[in-house]
Amino acid sequence: MIGTLVNVIAILIGGSLGLLFRTRIPDRMFKIVFQAIGIFTLYLGVNMALKANELLLMVFSLVVGSLIGEFLRLEDRVEYLSELLKRKIGSKDDKFSTGFVTSFMLFCLGAMTILGSMEEGMGKEPTLLLTKSMMDGFSAVALAAVMGVGVLFSVIPLLIYQGGLTLLAALFGGVIPEAIITEMAGVGGVLIIGLGISILEIKKIKVLNMLPALLVEVLLCYIFLT
Repeated sequence: MIGTLVNVIAILIGGSLGLLFRTRIPDRMFKIVFQAIGIFTLYLGVNMALKANELLLMVFSLVVGSLIGEFLRLEDRVEYLSELLKRKIGSKDDKFSTGFVTSFMLFCLGAMTILGSMEEGMGKEPTLLLTKSMMDGFSAVALAAVMGVGVLFSVIPLLIYQGGLTLLAALFGGVIPEAIITEMAGVGGVLIIGLGISILEIKKIKVLNMLPALLVEVLLCYIFLT
């Protein structure tokens, strides 16, 4: 998991630099940077979602996955864990949970995460994850400058999620069709659009409760596309 470990280190370095800049940036600058991140997030999500081909499967996955996530109250549980972590480290950052959740979603739901983990898990050079690491490192500078120390702690779920995908690819990568990976990334794009809407404060969307849609999409693709 060299690619994932490099990714974690890049985010920690970038996030640390962002925290150094944070004390020197006026509040009005925070606002415009936050808006820029939100607009870019929308663009990233639309770009990913448009690559999906099976729209009916996508809609069904999002509906069923959202119901599962709402039943399990995933967002409430993650926010509780982030608040618990915040108290454990003694942080008084009021944006800790926002930085933690937002960064995790941005760093983990992109197509490069899925494809890069598959690439490394199947024994190839982790080129995509290394490229993603450089991009995430620069993104972490801006995110940490606006959202605080929670961005650095997002590497914990990133390590679990991205490392888990790499492990699954090592075990089953040879039997996962590329079409399924594409459709899975498309659903991830829709979730990122929801995240962008939340960042821009247009409407609060419980994106974390929609995460099971990724698993539902994989299951449906195996049933109807293979």
